[in-house]
Amino acid sequence: MSFIPMPHFWFLLLFLHVWGCKPKPDEELPTPAPILPVQVWTTSGNAVNLLYGKTIDFAEGKDDRFPTIQLDTAQRFQTVEGFGYTLTGGSAQLLYQMGAQERAALLHEIFGSSGQGNAVSYIRISLGASDLDPEVFSYNDLPSGQTDPDLLKFNLSRDTLYLIPVLKEILAIRPNLTLMASPWSAPKWMKTNNSSVGGNLKPEYYGVYARYFVKYIQSMQQQGIRIDAVTPQNEPQHGGNNPSLVMSFLQQADFIKNHLGPAFQQAGLATKIIIWDHNCDNAAYPIAILDDPAAKPFVHGSAFHLYAGDVGALSQVHNAHPDKGLYFTEQWTGSTSNFNEDLKWHIKNVIIGTMRNWSKVALEWNLANDPNFEPHTPGGCTQCKGAVTIDGSKAAKNVSFYIVAQASKFVPPGSVRVYSNLLTELPNVAFVTPEGKQVLIVLNESAQLKTFNIQVGNRWITGSLYGDTVGTFVW
Repeated sequence: MSFIPMPHFWFLLLFLHVWGCKPKPDEELPTPAPILPVQVWTTSGNAVNLLYGKTIDFAEGKDDRFPTIQLDTAQRFQTVEGFGYTLTGGSAQLLYQMGAQERAALLHEIFGSSGQGNAVSYIRISLGASDLDPEVFSYNDLPSGQTDPDLLKFNLSRDTLYLIPVLKEILAIRPNLTLMASPWSAPKWMKTNNSSVGGNLKPEYYGVYARYFVKYIQSMQQQGIRIDAVTPQNEPQHGGNNPSLVMSFLQQADFIKNHLGPAFQQAGLATKIIIWDHNCDNAAYPIAILDDPAAKPFVHGSAFHLYAGDVGALSQVHNAHPDKGLYFTEQWTGSTSNFNEDLKWHIKNVIIGTMRNWSKVALEWNLANDPNFEPHTPGGCTQCKGAVTIDGSKAAKNVSFYIVAQASKFVPPGSVRVYSNLLTELPNVAFVTPEGKQVLIVLNESAQLKTFNIQVGNRWITGSLYGDTVGTFVW
């Protein structure tokens, strides 16, 4: 058979086709992304392990001997804004009075990035005094019988001594820290009983009190401190604290829709208004305000504590108004409770429970106290245990330091809660972080060792936790 020459054009096309299928000499074929080990961080109720870190490998498959926690990252829920504490005036004073070097080290350990610290990202402060300040004060205190409706004598008062300087140090460590401010009481001259304890806001001062909030936010801004959100009143149904103020849902709705909301609007403030800020036994209070069509547009969400009721109240409010946020803003650990019981209860309810019920934040109560559980106002909390106990320049870590760290260190703002099923004695909650990492917080609330599978798509992890232990799995 004779050879018939191929036209040069077709020969060239064949040459380019064959050459194009091969990698160029200076290129390498892409290598698969490495499957990194799973990081596990645990804190045990007996305090033997305290944020103890280790790594484990992915399993080859499911171990049929053990139950399975299954994650579904396609089922997404709320976006997390942060985890943290209330920086009370007393906490700030104790921190400020430490040696500068010791204070800096402690603040870096609490607020520093996850590689160096606990990465606490959300702090609540009091607008005026809380009961964990050494004395009661407002930003417009006057001699008895005097009033100041134009707020000409407004000033940041005792906050300038300790709170603001400490906040500035914290913000230097974590510039994107989110701050919520909550008042325990209006100035006495604005109240029906002219007292720091109980009483109501006089109707003629609703507008003045709204401007008081505006002046506070603007004054803090002048200090370089941005207030992201306020609640109109801490625990508005508890009038026995010092300081405190009682506010019904009708009064709070009136204050927001006719005064606070319009005042923020007029001042050009983007500060969020978050209602209720009290226990989980009265979901009807925030729902009633959100049912008010004139008040609702000014409200960003509702805040809760859990000294009464069930954490499921957050979902009740979410189901009634799914377009509004949920915030868990306070729960204290006490001087008479023990590490193990506090660890388990707070992880189950404050961290896992609130997140599974749509909360965007989970905050423990006070950041610091001294060895005598001070300072506090006359009549204020005498048993509130801080995340740290500060004695001079020494700081000892308490249980809520670890409760918050098990989440804050690994679940940064912008993370999204995803689906995970619940197992008996293994409450849990799962997240996907902005970097695409997956995080599962699991509590073994039994006294025995528990082993379980974790399934994510076609990947498997075999996890084990000793009894009374919380573990955070990151991969």
